[in-house]
This record gives sequence, structure tokens and C-alpha cells, in this order.
Amino acid sequence: MLSEFDLIKRYFARHSILDSRIALGIGDDCALLNPSLGMQLAISSDMLVSGRHFFPDADPYTLGHKCLAVNLSDLAAMGAAPLAFTLALSLPEANPDWLAEFSRGLLALADEHGCHLIGGDTTKGPLNICITIFGELPPGTALRRDAAKVGDDIWVSGTLGDARLALAGYWNEVRLSTSEHQLAATRMHQPIPRIALGMALRGIAHAALDISDGLAGDLGHILEKSSVGATLFVDRLPAGPVLHKQSQDLRRQFTLNGGDDYELCFTAPASCRQDVQTAAAQASTTVTHIGHIVAGAGLRLLDEQGQTVFLQYKSFDHFAHP
Repeated sequence: MLSEFDLIKRYFARHSILDSRIALGIGDDCALLNPSLGMQLAISSDMLVSGRHFFPDADPYTLGHKCLAVNLSDLAAMGAAPLAFTLALSLPEANPDWLAEFSRGLLALADEHGCHLIGGDTTKGPLNICITIFGELPPGTALRRDAAKVGDDIWVSGTLGDARLALAGYWNEVRLSTSEHQLAATRMHQPIPRIALGMALRGIAHAALDISDGLAGDLGHILEKSSVGATLFVDRLPAGPVLHKQSQDLRRQFTLNGGDDYELCFTAPASCRQDVQTAAAQASTTVTHIGHIVAGAGLRLLDEQGQTVFLQYKSFDHFAHP
């Protein structure tokens, strides 16, 4: 049977980290970081719980990818470059096959973004994954939620809704072909953190966040923090390739309220539209202009004719859902 230390050594420890910013990694009471000279640290934690954030029988490789991707997405939302992360892992059992695939998915994405695993903890218990991630960025350049300005354009990266559509397929809320469900489920299980876009938007965008619990609810955090309102054109919301084939009602609901997209929603001055497009091209990411920041409070939804669209919208609440 694997001990805690054997488990860490076999599946998660790296022999050496060739990065001068990492003074000490796994193997001591604390890791030691040397952030680049003059840079600020950006720090975020996310917990993924079996049965609430992922299915208990989730594929371990894609689960390893997703649990790091959602943390990298937080760095992207601030415009930060990845540095390192810690992993706290509660396991019902130390299954070698599961651990091999989970660590492979986790570390493949970590290597892709130059983000080093530097410590953490393991214990026996219900399956629960908690990551704390560290990034860095120049002082004064962070894309904060409280910085939206009246007159700003509202943008979103990539596409929305396919992750929620995949969940609807699992729950038998909609009928999808096998190929459609598999394509949509890729967005649910292997989101793409928009790190390059977040960094490219420094100095251009005012406010930003990543869309984890649904566009409408998450945008509401920017509106509240910035003391502004917004107008969104609901039929401009870029539906994913599978959702795009569904009815207008479903497209509207899932692009507006669907979770697990992990795209960036951000605001920028109308005068910077070409700069936004250039940043998106540099990051090889599409962006869509979906609305405007306005004075007052609240979110108003319009169709392309400027008529009000009455749709319920809310953010996912981890304590409100069973």
C-alpha cells in the first residue's frame, strides 16, 4: 500500500525545477518563491468537490486538467503570468491507476503554462481537490473587478454555453447525438484558461473576471464592485458550436446562465476596440463585443432591435444547490 510520502514522490514530485523563481519546491515544510524583481504576486484558491463540481466517476486525466485550469483561469482574469501552485488532495483510496492519470493530466497543463507544483498535502477522505495558485504581474496592471467605467464596451472571449449543454445532456434535459455530446463535453471537462489573452489585455482593459458560474451572474460582480450597470445584447453572445445549432431559447439561456465556460468577460474603453482585437489576435483567441457599461445599477437585456428581453438570470450558488 502506498504511504502518503510514496504517493507524493511517485506521482507529483519533480526531480528539479529549472526556474530561478522557485527557490525550494516539494519536500520541506514550506516552499520558497523568488518572484521576479518588481513584480506583484497574484494568489487564488479553488476547491473541487466530488459530486458537486465533478461527477464521482470523472475521467482522472481530464479531472487533473480541469482542477488546474480553473485556477489558471483566475490568473488569466487578473492578467497574471503563472508561477507555481500547491495541491491538497483528499482521496478515498490511493489507487495507482487513478493517480497516474490524474497527475498526468494535471502536470501536462502545468508544463504547458510553466506553472510548477511546489507543495501541498494528501490525506484519506472523500474525493476533494484544492489548489492554491501563484502568479505574478507588474504593480498597477491587474485587471480588477472594481475598475469598469461608464461608456466601456463589454467583451467576452471564445464561446459560451457548450459546457452547460453537455451537463444538460448528462441530465437528460436535452437530446444530443453522441458526437455532439462528446464535443460539448470537451468544453465542460477540459476548459482552456485564457492566460495569453489576460496578459495581452493589461493596459487596455479596465475590469475583468473569468466566467465560472454563468455570464450574467459573474458580470454582476463587476457591476456591483464598480457601482455601474450594463446593457447586453443577448443574441450577440457567442454560442459554442454545438449550442449554436439549438433553439434560440436554449442559446439565450445557456450563454447567459451556463457555468463552466472559463472564458474572460472584460470591459474596455470604446476607443480601444482595435487594441482589444489586436490583443486577441496576439493571444490566438476570438473576442466578441456584447454590450456596454452604463450609469445606474442592474443589467438590461436587449435583442438586436433594441427591445427588452425578459429572461431570468442568476449566478450559480454552491450553497443554494443540493
